[in-house]
Amino acid sequence: MHASRARRAVLIAALCAAPAFAQPYAFPRYANAAQVEAECRRLLADQKADEQRLEQTAAGGGVAALVALDAMAVRSEDTLGPLGLLASVHPDKALRDAAEACDLSYQDFNSAFLQNARVHALLGQVQPADEIDRRYLRDELDAFEDSGVGLPAEKQARARAITTEVTRLAQEFERRIREDKTTLAFSAAELKGVPAAVWKRLKRDAQGRYLLGLDYPTAGPVIERADRASSRERMWRAINAQGGAQNLLALAQLAQLRHEYAQLFGFDSYADFVLRRRMAKSEAAVLALLDEVKDAVAQRELADLDKLRAAKAQHLKTAPADTAIQRWDVAYYNERVRAARYAVDLEQFRRYFPPEASVQFVFALAGRLFGVRFVPLQQALWHPDARAFEVSDAATKEPLGTLFVDLYPRADKYNHAAVWPIRNVSTLVQRRPAAALVVNFNRKGLTIDELETLLHEFGHALHSLLSTTRYAGQGGSSVQLDFVEAPSQMLEDWVYDPRVLALFQQVCKTCPSVPAALIAHADRARHFAKGIMVARQHLFASYDLAVYGRRSEDPMALWARMEAATPGGHVPGTMFPAGFSHIATHYAAGYYGYLWSLVVAEDLRTAFAADKLDASVGRRYRDSVLAHGGEVAPQDLLRQFLGRPTDSKAFFEALAKE
Repeated sequence: MHASRARRAVLIAALCAAPAFAQPYAFPRYANAAQVEAECRRLLADQKADEQRLEQTAAGGGVAALVALDAMAVRSEDTLGPLGLLASVHPDKALRDAAEACDLSYQDFNSAFLQNARVHALLGQVQPADEIDRRYLRDELDAFEDSGVGLPAEKQARARAITTEVTRLAQEFERRIREDKTTLAFSAAELKGVPAAVWKRLKRDAQGRYLLGLDYPTAGPVIERADRASSRERMWRAINAQGGAQNLLALAQLAQLRHEYAQLFGFDSYADFVLRRRMAKSEAAVLALLDEVKDAVAQRELADLDKLRAAKAQHLKTAPADTAIQRWDVAYYNERVRAARYAVDLEQFRRYFPPEASVQFVFALAGRLFGVRFVPLQQALWHPDARAFEVSDAATKEPLGTLFVDLYPRADKYNHAAVWPIRNVSTLVQRRPAAALVVNFNRKGLTIDELETLLHEFGHALHSLLSTTRYAGQGGSSVQLDFVEAPSQMLEDWVYDPRVLALFQQVCKTCPSVPAALIAHADRARHFAKGIMVARQHLFASYDLAVYGRRSEDPMALWARMEAATPGGHVPGTMFPAGFSHIATHYAAGYYGYLWSLVVAEDLRTAFAADKLDASVGRRYRDSVLAHGGEVAPQDLLRQFLGRPTDSKAFFEALAKE
């Protein structure tokens, strides 16, 4: 045995007492906030003790330091992984608040830990045994440096204070959106065009009007389908007011604090500070991509708006020159044009895609393409709607991980779609991953767009569950931020393939088959108004970079100015940035990553061009991309899978499709 591997084997036995590898992950039960607080205290005590042990373990300068460091990551995941999810999905507000408070307390500890000069110096003496160790060591040293380990004492203290305050403000930002209790009252006449299933059973006010909330399954159909412009406008304005003035103030504070943080390290902007660690490497590279995208879609956006304007003029019997497309008109007339031009009505897909069958469909797809199977587990979880599944390799029966699924909207639940990587894999300690997929779907069924969303989020879950990394700190989606969306965006395309959708009949014998003609129409229709959609993403990415750029400007004033410069204009009184939680939290100076990752995703799809169900390509993708998590640079993963360096050719070809 190689000497370094022998050392590691000894370290595993000495440092890590792993649970039985074959046992499924059991989600921890918390009955109340007091239990969360007690567990948080245990975590902090354990982490402080581990920090002291790490200093001693690292003294030899060997890989023992890396093993001990990752053991700390594993311990923090054991507590913060489930609590991070519960903060967004648990019905009990006191428990959610306690989970957030724990995260805040941990950030205080972690900020100080990452400024521990002794640990940093000892890590600097480590001699990596191989490339995996080398990359993990470099990532960890970067984390210490970016936390201020090399700063003077007074700047270190300020960096810690900023980190804590940013965490607190970001938590409050998301909480205001998640716990928004806004309801709008509509009469049945005002809801003409909206499917009755959306509103018919809702509570009514004293005047008999239906009370509609802002959750996606309710608000979306109103904006997309209400015949009365006034109804669409009311709902659209309410959505664009979520978070309110308090969130606008919080975003301004977050921008200022992050700018100050970057300045502590000698950078002119927060964007400069964080981009150097990502695939893009620099703001210049991001801006170059954004400029290319803008050039590619500028004329198409104008043409799309002209088509919507013509549709509105025809609908209202007005002259096109005198007809204006308002922001709340876009989704409505987009649906009307798609229905007229392509014979596609999104609502008609719900009968084909029941929610539970849709989950089984994505499981069947993963089985066919990646050789994995999902078996239900009996676990008492945070809500009766939540369910657990054990994931295993179909051929070897080897357990791989645990997936939790929470499908339907409810009060105070996270109101979009996301995956929480509850804990990462670590082959070093025989640790299996767990992830939670959270969405808010209509119980009546999914549209094809929503099925696409489900596959997108499932892609994130697969990234976590099929990773086989040595260190937990590099598992699953622990990758550079501008790569993290690529494995999930890649799968979105699969829902437009008739052979893929035929898997529904394997998992749901009573589900009717989607007519091939309808799939073909939907495939063509999805390219309609692409100019508007991509231009909007371009605006979001550009705005995010500007918020965290060199110039300091009030975020709301900046948004109003930037949106006003677009063909769709700005609606005075609206406050979209107050609900733009991505850039308040993890995607600060990183929202461009959706476009950057889409470039990669389109290139990944080329390998499946001949057959989206090709198991040999799927297995190669699983082994060469998903399995490696963050232990290999994205560029190297892509080169290994594609057999060549990645490029943007497929992206711009897809962008040009009509």
